[in-house]
Amino acid sequence: MGDSPIAAPRFPHIPPGQMSEAQRRVFDAIAGGPRGGVRGPFGALLRNPELADRVQKLGEQLRFNSSLPPRLNEFAILVNARFWESNYEWFAHRPLAIKAGLPESIVADLELNRRPGGMQPDEELVYDFCDTLHRKHFVSDALFERAVALLGERGVVDLVGVSGYYTLVSMMLNVAQIPLPAGAKSPW
Repeated sequence: MGDSPIAAPRFPHIPPGQMSEAQRRVFDAIAGGPRGGVRGPFGALLRNPELADRVQKLGEQLRFNSSLPPRLNEFAILVNARFWESNYEWFAHRPLAIKAGLPESIVADLELNRRPGGMQPDEELVYDFCDTLHRKHFVSDALFERAVALLGERGVVDLVGVSGYYTLVSMMLNVAQIPLPAGAKSPW
């Protein structure tokens, strides 16, 4: 991850017996939801149970109930993970993007920090929108209109939402130094 190799997580796992009532409630809600477990940024976020609960609910909405097709939603997540050099986010969502139908060649190009070749028009739009938003912090009228024409207004809102949410997640993962699972290789 850039110049900061991950040595150990900065926020150690909180054993269930040492969790506050609020932490345990949020832990159980995350584990019992569609994620099926408490991974990634959520162990660190449990230091603020109210924030952890709000973040997990927002993430559940954006990941599991987006108006964007899973292929495009996962592509937006990967664009974000690459921008933030979030090893864990990349590791977690790369297989989901492939399973959702994003071509391996697009993922490989993105992993190398190249504009992917061979994208379909909707993939080009997602890449251009997310890349521009991250690098320039805004999108032009022409790009906005292109996005609305292809995704609709709700789709644009969901695309901005997923970009913002996974920026928060990537920042938390990077600051918390969440390691990849044993045997997993860093993508960069």
